[in-house]
Amino acid sequence: MSNQKEIRARIASTISTQQITKAMKLVSATKLKKASDAIIRMRPYARKLQGIMGNLQDSVDDPSLSVYFQNRDVKKVLFVVISSDRGLCGGFNANVIKRTRTLLEDKYPEQNKAGNVTLLCIGKKAAEYFRKTGVKIDERFIGLFQHLNAETAFEAGDYVLDAYRRGEYDQVELIYNEFKNAATQILSNEVILPITSVATGTHQHNDYIFEPGKIAILQDLVPRSIKTQIYRGMLDSLASEHGARMISMDKATENAGDMLRSLRLAYNQARQAAITREISEIVGGAAALEG
Repeated sequence: MSNQKEIRARIASTISTQQITKAMKLVSATKLKKASDAIIRMRPYARKLQGIMGNLQDSVDDPSLSVYFQNRDVKKVLFVVISSDRGLCGGFNANVIKRTRTLLEDKYPEQNKAGNVTLLCIGKKAAEYFRKTGVKIDERFIGLFQHLNAETAFEAGDYVLDAYRRGEYDQVELIYNEFKNAATQILSNEVILPITSVATGTHQHNDYIFEPGKIAILQDLVPRSIKTQIYRGMLDSLASEHGARMISMDKATENAGDMLRSLRLAYNQARQAAITREISEIVGGAAALEG
């Protein structure tokens, strides 16, 4: 009987877990719709902005006049690492952490060894992991996803731009999950500073009249483009997180259903064995009395 009690307890626990995972799946599906709509609306704007910047960049005779285009010896590096605040989303955070470690070990080993790599963590999970590794962590924007909007994202962008202009970093790289659909997230890392080229396909070169001037326009447009890239990365990551969590909770709900079927079968077998044993004892007792 103790075995049956144990199985009943496991069945009740599994049912409770299944209800939680199902509810989390539905919540993530609702949040995914809102987040995916936001990134779908953002992408055309970001692409157009980069396209305009590409046309202006090509038309400037001396782009090194802008600090954002200057190539420096890469001694100090800033990673903008975008993860999530919560877990239960499959390999979403693990992939970001793994890519960051790969870049530290393979692309920037000398800078990492010298302690010249800083991680600007947006999202708690990456920060929690890298605190244990000894890498420099900047946590001033760690809770940005709790109130994410263009204004707060641009504050992070302003900090990155100001630090780069002051020479605190020679290169800035963005690491995030790009949203494709609910089941697919594309792990991406891209150098956003310095700007070396604009990958927007074939540029359409037009005969513009610049007012007040090409350089003045670039000085306003380039920071806006960089901040938009960072904001787009956050929106991509947010939508990817909800998609990954929805799929993860769906699988967890299915696994709980499979476990329930196994537990109920085991319970019925244990119950049948107990009944058979009791019948055998009754029959044996009756036979002993007759003898």
